[in-house]
Parts: sequence; C-alpha cells; structure tokens
Amino acid sequence: MLMSVTGSARAANTPLMRQVEKIAASPILHGSDALCRLLRYLAYEAIENPGASIKEYRIATEVFGRSQEFDPKLDSTVRVQTGRLRSKLAEYYNTLGSRDEFLIEVPKGAYLLLFHSRNDRGNVAPAVVSITPAPAQPRNHNWMILAGAALAVVAGFVLLWARYATPAANWRTMLRAERIQGSDLTILGHFWGTFCKDDDGPIVVYSNAEFIGRPESGMRYLQPSDPKNAILDHYTGVGEVMAMHDIDYVFSGLHSALRVKRGRLLTFDDAQSNDLIFVGSPSENLTLRDLPITQDFVFRRSTAPGHSGDLTIVNVHPQPGEPPGFMANPELPVREDYAVMSMIRNKRHTVLILAGASTFGTQAAVEFVCNPDRLKELLQRVNGRSDQNIQPFEAVLRVTVSKGVPIASKIETLHILKVS
Repeated sequence: MLMSVTGSARAANTPLMRQVEKIAASPILHGSDALCRLLRYLAYEAIENPGASIKEYRIATEVFGRSQEFDPKLDSTVRVQTGRLRSKLAEYYNTLGSRDEFLIEVPKGAYLLLFHSRNDRGNVAPAVVSITPAPAQPRNHNWMILAGAALAVVAGFVLLWARYATPAANWRTMLRAERIQGSDLTILGHFWGTFCKDDDGPIVVYSNAEFIGRPESGMRYLQPSDPKNAILDHYTGVGEVMAMHDIDYVFSGLHSALRVKRGRLLTFDDAQSNDLIFVGSPSENLTLRDLPITQDFVFRRSTAPGHSGDLTIVNVHPQPGEPPGFMANPELPVREDYAVMSMIRNKRHTVLILAGASTFGTQAAVEFVCNPDRLKELLQRVNGRSDQNIQPFEAVLRVTVSKGVPIASKIETLHILKVS
C-alpha cells in the first residue's frame, strides 16, 4: 500500500496531520471523499518530500483511480479537484478555522501543500514550520540560483508569447475563467451549476465524424456503400477544439470536474447515468442521431431543389411569426451559420446540446454560453430575470462568420421547455 495513502505512526502524530483530520471532519469537507483523499495525500507527501511538487499523473492514478493511460490534456480532474480543495480550505479558514493555530494552503501553480503557524496578530507566518527532516550538509547553491534565474527568464518569454500569440478573444476567455469572481461567477453558476453537483462532473461529448480516404489525397464523409474497414474517425473541427478549450477553462474557474469523450466512444450506459454536454452537430456527433434529445429544433438533411443534402435545422413546432427552418448559406466560404443551444432536464440528469450546422456554429454556441454577458442575456430571455438558475430551453443561434471565424451571434428564436 502507498505510504501517501496509508500513512505511518510518525506522520499521523504530526501537527500537520492533526490539522488535516480536523479539516476533513469539518462540515466544509463533509461528504467529499475525493477532496479528503487529495488533502491527506498532499499532506503525507509534504511530510515525506517537503517542498516537492507532485506530478499530475501520480495524483490522477494514485488518488482518483485513473488508468495508466491517463492523459492530463483530455482529463482535467486533478486540476479541477485541486482548485476545489484550495477554495474549500479558504472557506474553512474564513469560517470554522478562523482561530486555528495552524493553517494549510495549496499554492497555485503546483501540486503541494504548505503548513503555516499563525503569529500573535493572527497573520500567516512566512515560513513553513517544523514538519521537515533534519537539514542536509551545507552545499553550494549558486548553481541552483543561476538555474532558477534562467528558468524565470524562459518563463517570462513563454508568458509573453502566450499573451501575444493567442487570439485576443481566446486570451480574454482564459483570463475570465482564471479570475471568475463576483457577478460573473454568479451568472456562470446559474447556467453551469447543474453540471457541478458531483465530484466526477459531466461527460463532454465532442464530435468526430466518420471519414473515408486519405488526408493527402482527399477525404469525404463515409457513405452507406463505403467499406467499413477504411473508416477514419479521429478528426474533429476547429470549432470543436476551441469549444473544448472554452468549456475547460469555465469548469476550471468554477472548480468543477469534467470528463471528455469523443462521440463514437459514448455508450448508452454513459448516457443513462451521467449529465451530458454534446459539442458538435449530429452530422459529426453521431450519437446525437440515436438519442432523441431535442424536441423543437431538429437537424435534418434538406431535400429541397438546389439544397439537397444540406444540413438544415427544422422548426418542429413553429410559433407565430417563426420560419419553418434555418439553413446556412450553401456556398463557400461560409458567411452565415446556425446553431442549436438546448438544455433538456429530467428528474435525474441534464443534457446540454451546443451544435452548429458547421463547426463555426458550434464554436459560436459554446462561446455564447461561456460568456457571462451573453449568458445574462440568455437568462433574461429564458427566466425573465438573470438571478435564477436556467430553465430547460431550446434556441436557434444565428452566426456571422468571417474568414473562418465566428464574429457575431444572435438568438434567432427561443422556446421554453417543460421538465420531462
């Protein structure tokens, strides 16, 4: 058994572990086994390897039971749960632990735990107190100082590159998610809160269409008559990539976990047991073809002369003054697109669909629900006010596209749904 999980008599009798168990037993962490495991794990590591940051892979496999194939680029569980633990510790020390002798913190940017004592004025002392082993023999640290300075310079260049090489809209999204607070946090919570109610979080299902052919000589969508042994199913659109980026930052900012699956790997057991977020239209997110989810706005292939085969959004129950359907411009380059935003809820689970007729519409739909200002508009339209959790709805979004980038979007029509 791992030392980090089981502990030892020496570790259990330290002031750090006594403080850890006090926090774990408090109402702040009551019922959150995942956060308690993470807190104890970081504490034991702080005792055994003081000051050393732990690898994300180790935490994923040893604390959260992820498989050996764990990929931090696809699974943000460790980052999200660490952020939640950081928030819970702050909540504890602002309330129940305001008079505790010792303080625990998980600094941003590293997977480690720091243990502090209060001074006479109730402030945090600047040094980590005695949980470290006896110091080693003195040695020359000049090389470490030089290496640290060099790393700082490299990090500065990396940050500058990220700041100016990243498109402005996505950089703003990153900053917004990292600094979610105040009214923005409240608005995002009214929309996304239903997906943040458990430790595992929802499954985000992104599209990966079935293609045939070769990238170097040309690919096309798979047709029923094509051989099934030549399917390429590992491609997705640029809009879906940007969409996953935005969703990940929002969930990280809300300190909530999420899981990611490509459409072909979603099972019906997954669909029956989890909240789901579909990213991408049924033409590429094939699972949406099999799940009767949307009620009022349905994707279908057009049979109209001149538009045969084009993807259209059918208005199944048009209200007075609404068109019977919505279709993007068929010619290239794409200048206009439409997307469906739909939140369906039953007594157990919630399903969110963010699907464009093309990849550009999908990107615009996700950007819409990740932007607090646009979400406030949506809440007003659905609820009649912006200070309540979102009700089930379906909406069609009209998207203006320029040079392959969605630059504007507008709610074209919206229907309020009943809870099934």
